[in-house]
Amino acid sequence: MAASAGRATRVATRELSPSDHSEWSELVTESEHGSVYALPGYLEALCRATGASFRIVGVFLDGRLVGGVPLYERRARSGTYVANRLLLYYNGIVLRLPEKKFPSDATSQELGVLQAMAEDLGRRPYVHLLLHNRSTVQDVRPFLAQGWQARLSYTYVVPLEDHAAQWDRVDPNLKRLIVRCERDGVTYREDDDFDALFRLHLATHQRKGAPLYLPEKVFAAWYRELSSAGLARLGHAIFDGKAIASQLMLLGPRAAAHTVCAGADEQYLRMGASALLRWHSCLALARAGYRANDLTDAALNPVTRFKSQLGAELTPTWSLTRGDTLMFRLESAVQRWRAAASRGSRAAAEDPE
Repeated sequence: MAASAGRATRVATRELSPSDHSEWSELVTESEHGSVYALPGYLEALCRATGASFRIVGVFLDGRLVGGVPLYERRARSGTYVANRLLLYYNGIVLRLPEKKFPSDATSQELGVLQAMAEDLGRRPYVHLLLHNRSTVQDVRPFLAQGWQARLSYTYVVPLEDHAAQWDRVDPNLKRLIVRCERDGVTYREDDDFDALFRLHLATHQRKGAPLYLPEKVFAAWYRELSSAGLARLGHAIFDGKAIASQLMLLGPRAAAHTVCAGADEQYLRMGASALLRWHSCLALARAGYRANDLTDAALNPVTRFKSQLGAELTPTWSLTRGDTLMFRLESAVQRWRAAASRGSRAAAEDPE
């Protein structure tokens, strides 16, 4: 445990026990930084699917839980490391601090909590430690002051509170595709047809080389567990009784839902079913009470352009990393070299010359 004393408050950190998880879940649900990724139920399901483990470091003010960070742990040859991954886009800081009348007092309180968190994490014997925060976490100065590095990345977020205003933001070409699909009889449906999602996910993997999130049976069991807990749902674009585009959405705290996995049937790509799917899923999430839909990532590629055409807002997010150990850096370098060599070998095998 780490602790520091001030004039009016005492800040302390400790790992949360399973008996603390209900209190942590309440904090995540009420926090502006909260997301499904920080819920114990979600982390437990992901760890069962991947063989990883997790712990949650909580921060307390005068004995009251006011924040923390979930640590999703994996093993490398060099030791245990913490990082996000597919199906865990965010693994960062969550805070729910007492209200203060003056901004200066609120800032001082937040900095004290973040400092205690940075000190605690800095002492943990991880070979690599990366936290990817939601866009609501912007003040990371206590981490920088202790030698952490910050990296800026982006995601696209669709506001869901004003349908008419959002429709006005949609690119005209995407609107045309959506309207044409509706006219041609393509409809939106939500159900638990995971087989349809995985069929299209696999087809996209084979067509574009996009990564498979999990092996099929493990992925299906993961989805069923989360769906039964109310943390995941599937949406499909249906044509002639068949799913021609599907996507997976993660739920949780009402602030934002997260679209994390999608696939489409190559035969129907020109119809614009993916556009209809994305738009109508946003409408369905809005009806369910969500205020935003995080489309997950904004790397420079055609998928990102498609996300922007939905009128989504480009949103900055900060990742924080502590210095890696030498053994982890060497191990990572070897893995990158092997991956590059494998890509080169595949390209040579496919080149008739």
